[in-house]
Amino acid sequence: MTAVDFAAFVDDLATLSGTAIMPFFRTTLAAADKSRGGMFDPVTEADRAGEAAMRQMIKRTFPSHGIIGEEYGDERTDAEFVWVLDPIDGTKAFISGLPMWGTLIGLTRHGEPCYGMMHQPFTRERFTGDGGFARWRGPTGERTLRTRACESLGDAILSCTSPRMFRGAELEAFERVEREARLARFGCDCYAYCMLAAGLIDVVIETDLKPYDIVALAPIVTGAGGVVTTWSGESAAKGGAIVAAGDPRLHEKVLKLLNA
Repeated sequence: MTAVDFAAFVDDLATLSGTAIMPFFRTTLAAADKSRGGMFDPVTEADRAGEAAMRQMIKRTFPSHGIIGEEYGDERTDAEFVWVLDPIDGTKAFISGLPMWGTLIGLTRHGEPCYGMMHQPFTRERFTGDGGFARWRGPTGERTLRTRACESLGDAILSCTSPRMFRGAELEAFERVEREARLARFGCDCYAYCMLAAGLIDVVIETDLKPYDIVALAPIVTGAGGVVTTWSGESAAKGGAIVAAGDPRLHEKVLKLLNA
């Protein structure tokens, strides 16, 4: 099977997880803190319900596949196909009643991202990609996603979840880029990468990402014509410090600034 053969199954996973998650949105939902004294890292029953539903469906349909999930850990990570799940990317937005969150469903083959979806069940949007194409589907129809040409950082819109994720030399590096960007927007989580794929944001810079934060998004970005790597220019599959850009020329310039 190829990655594209799993597209219908991913749609079913998204529908299932959305059904599990949506009853919790904009309710008085309690959130536990996973940070152990660090920056607040909330988890809710909605996160757990969404991931549990997806894991059960994957195990029932593809028992030989592996799974990496934010809430329930890793299984069979040496399998040819491994599902990488984040039931709510943007839990802070979720518990604040803001729609800047999404369910990330990624698939790796031999360790590299090959298919991904970002599903936002509240706005009824689905962003998908396989590295060769990217598509948006929503209440008004569907369209192909393409990044926009933007060679100059002075013309670029920059995003990251929060500048507070950076410390020390990483913060200095991020600020070098931010000072030259035309505009910076924060708090978008997975939505920033999808807006980059849609040609509305030009560069996203983040750090300390886990595989479940980026694996689903990488095929969407690259499928739309963008580039996503670590700050050192390597594969983003294992997370870490990540930079995504819609224009490969801009990506190269941002990497140089980050590593100056």
